[in-house]
Amino acid sequence: MNEQDITNAVKSVLAQMKETAPAETKPHICKCKKHQMTLALANALIEKVKAKASEMGVDVVVAVSDKAGRPVAIQCMDGAYIASFDIALNKTYTSASLKMSTAQLAELSQPGQDLYGIQFTNNGKIVIFGGGEVLEYDGRIVGALGVSGGTAAEDTAIAAYGKEVFKEVLECL
Repeated sequence: MNEQDITNAVKSVLAQMKETAPAETKPHICKCKKHQMTLALANALIEKVKAKASEMGVDVVVAVSDKAGRPVAIQCMDGAYIASFDIALNKTYTSASLKMSTAQLAELSQPGQDLYGIQFTNNGKIVIFGGGEVLEYDGRIVGALGVSGGTAAEDTAIAAYGKEVFKEVLECL
């Protein structure tokens, strides 16, 4: 077999492989923005959460981050504690980075539990009491919500409400 015969044989085999190979499928690229946290979405959610806090008589700071824990929007109700700003923001970071609510983390970080001491990591940005929630749509994390200003129970309830209405807010945009 000479060089030309080898070249032709290789070309023939490659052509045959190309014909029998499964068609290449392109991955779906979602352009609907339902899987990303936008400023409009964050602000719409914050308005709902502030309304719930007002109903409960609690002045809070509400923060929303993207799925990586980066802040998208934060609003402070009149009368909210100054310290609540950083706490709400850190609750979003905690929930987004650990993919769980801060109320769940509170249980897991008690003495004798697997995550005891975790609040001393990540430059002190980990919060181990309620008020932080992961925001999901269609089984995918979109962002996180942080509420601070009431008691731990109030913050937890208000944040849980925010998580509950998130899909509704998302569908309305």
